[in-house]
Amino acid sequence: MAGSKLKVGIQMDHISTIHIRGDSTFALSLEAQARGHELYHFTPDRLQLRGNTVTARIEKLSVQDVEGDYYELGEAVPTDLSELDVVLMRQDPPFDMSYITYTHMLERIYPKTLVVNDPAAVRNAPEKILVTEFPELMPETLITRDFQAIRDFRNEFGDIIIKPLYGNGGAGVFRLGEGDQNLSSLLEMFDGIYREPLIAQRYLKDVRKGDKRIILVDGEPVGAINRVPAEGDARSNMHVGGRAEHAELTPREREICEKIAPVMKSHGFIFVGIDVIGDFITEINVTSPTGIREIKRFSGTDIAALVWDAIEKRR
Repeated sequence: MAGSKLKVGIQMDHISTIHIRGDSTFALSLEAQARGHELYHFTPDRLQLRGNTVTARIEKLSVQDVEGDYYELGEAVPTDLSELDVVLMRQDPPFDMSYITYTHMLERIYPKTLVVNDPAAVRNAPEKILVTEFPELMPETLITRDFQAIRDFRNEFGDIIIKPLYGNGGAGVFRLGEGDQNLSSLLEMFDGIYREPLIAQRYLKDVRKGDKRIILVDGEPVGAINRVPAEGDARSNMHVGGRAEHAELTPREREICEKIAPVMKSHGFIFVGIDVIGDFITEINVTSPTGIREIKRFSGTDIAALVWDAIEKRR
């Protein structure tokens, strides 16, 4: 119930590894603590499934917005996760078999324990595949392991982006312009690293103006930030040199949000981040969306509070 004290487990990469200035999980933790909720920290590799019971060694967590001294952890205590009211599934991708296995495990405690986002829905919605439900909103896109098909796609559009289907954070993203002779070597390299299909998309020149991250809470757009690639880089991710700047939603972006909202709501996604370049949506991020702290700095919108409002409504 809204207003009552909740026991909140935060499944994340170890808190000692985060950078609090831009970390959305930290923003969510600060807001939960301010509301009087009890916080517990654990990494996904601590999950245990014995019979039908999911446990983990969890640590009492307290946080403060102070660089270099931002968290304190208690003793690790084995705990049945069904005793928690909420679990935030916030470890970073890649969306690999390890990640998928953890969604199966957390599914055993849901919905008695509210997992954000719904683990089964997350498992069925890889960000680069979920977006294909909206072909009219996305750039021309090919998902395949047929390398000749990728060559034909490049011949058709000239200038393309190619990247791992389940990658994250801009890793392994390549732009291959018309006449670039590296495609065959790149495909050979990918063949030695990944067993999954690759994704190729028509290059969008508007990326030079920025790749906009729009946050939706319960299907409604609540804030945005623009990420502008560094000179000479096709990637806008901030940790590889992209520059964040204030952004408002355009009419086209509001149209995109309205069209995807029913699907987001039907999947039970509370916290979603979408990526928009020009007039096209390129990804729908439901695993561990980011952007909360940057949006608050630029616009003052407190998305962490909106996410907790939505969670408390359900509890």
